[in-house]
Amino acid sequence: MARKRGNRIQVILECTEHKASGLPGTSRYITKKNKKNTPERLELKKYNYVLRKMTVHKEIK
Repeated sequence: MARKRGNRIQVILECTEHKASGLPGTSRYITKKNKKNTPERLELKKYNYVLRKMTVHKEIK
């Protein structure tokens, strides 16, 4: 019998401020979400190690 995978999917979060600043590199995080409970894109405040501050990271793809 096949194992049911469920509704959890892996998503990539990318910094919005870093993209606009023009600095080299990117700040990305990988996390999981339940696509049934949160069908919209995630927006979380995470630490950006290049800018050295908390910034908004949005789901990409």
